[in-house]
Amino acid sequence: MIMKLQKIALELAAINFNRDPLNLNQLMEQYPIADIAQVFAEQLANQTLSEEDVFELVQLMPIARQAALLGYFSEPIREKVVERMPLEALAKVLQVMPHDERADLYAHLDETRQPPLLALLDQQERQDVQQLAAYPQGSVGSIMTTDYATLNADDDVPQAIARLREMANERETIYQAYVIDKQNRLLGTLSLKDLVLAQPTSLVSDIMTKETVFVRADEDQECAAQAISKYDLLAVPVFDEQFRLVGIVTYDDAMDVAEQQADMDFHKVAAVGFTGNLKEASVWLMYKKRVFWLVLLVFGNLFSGAGIAYFEETIQTYVALVFFLPLLIDSGGNAGSQSATLMVRALATGEVVMKDWLSMLVRELGIAALLGATMAIAVSLLGFWRGGSDIAFVVAVTMQIVVIIGCIVGMLLPFILNKFKLDPASASAPLITTIADSIGVIIYFSVSAP
Repeated sequence: MIMKLQKIALELAAINFNRDPLNLNQLMEQYPIADIAQVFAEQLANQTLSEEDVFELVQLMPIARQAALLGYFSEPIREKVVERMPLEALAKVLQVMPHDERADLYAHLDETRQPPLLALLDQQERQDVQQLAAYPQGSVGSIMTTDYATLNADDDVPQAIARLREMANERETIYQAYVIDKQNRLLGTLSLKDLVLAQPTSLVSDIMTKETVFVRADEDQECAAQAISKYDLLAVPVFDEQFRLVGIVTYDDAMDVAEQQADMDFHKVAAVGFTGNLKEASVWLMYKKRVFWLVLLVFGNLFSGAGIAYFEETIQTYVALVFFLPLLIDSGGNAGSQSATLMVRALATGEVVMKDWLSMLVRELGIAALLGATMAIAVSLLGFWRGGSDIAFVVAVTMQIVVIIGCIVGMLLPFILNKFKLDPASASAPLITTIADSIGVIIYFSVSAP
């Protein structure tokens, strides 16, 4: 894979030097578009290619390949190319792009360019772009395509196959066809495999699957990804409020959503609300994304400091206690972060729902007790060596308690956030650690106080 990308990079550098459209088209035919897009991105990042170079090379390609390459570019790179394109050239690209991709491209255009661009499209394309671009970002409607195959219920098998053959070049997929009535209501679905294997005399209505999974256009885009994953679908139909078929979400778009959501959850668990390209992010942007939680948690840690100040006399009497303080409070935070991460993931995937909180709490108590006991035994041996049996007892009891409390806080916080319609992923590791640290300090010195 690395060798292939290096070879593409070398050929692309030569093509950029000569600006040879023939060699560029041969390169596009020889390698997958996704790999070529990756090389463009890497060379733009390391400044082997300039933004102007990328634009000029894209302009040398046939319209269909321009559209395909733009579909694989990341949003920042695509914007840099598109903002340089004349509206007439951009309109030609939109005409051959998949419906969902062209709507997304249109939605991210500068508002001053949108009306004149629409004027260059024919009426049907204009209405389609406006319809899809009108859905809120993050909704199912914003990622669906209207480019799906339809069949009539009273067609026989040869008629249905002929119909699919006619529309194959114009549809994003024909592997799953949708049987609709005159009001565009879904009657059933039919896979290409079932159609090909059916008896020629059979009607579509006889062989279609009438029980269908669907999502609503106004639902969160994660619903489509979850439905496709759960039911192992190639695509999921999308209904409007009147339960009319308005589009489909395909498997590749659903997987993009799943990857995007995983990135978002990962950054939220780390208390960083950033999902873009780290290489392309400015210092100021990263500062803004990270500073809020860090400053907030600084004030949260004041509770730990206040606890230490309150038990100052105890610390002066038993100096050996200070040795175990970082170990104990970190253990509570680590245990809580584990629990929170597992619960956030379980809630996100639907493995656990709100009504499961009590059973999960009981289960977590058992797990935390076992973890705490194991860690208490280990730390008590160290305590006995450092300060005798009294210190060993204090650190063992504290370890047991802080691990249990850390696990319970880590498990319950995602449920609490979900209850108040907040993102459970906001139960980040730094937040859990800060809470566990404050509680751990108070418990430790309370147990050790004479």
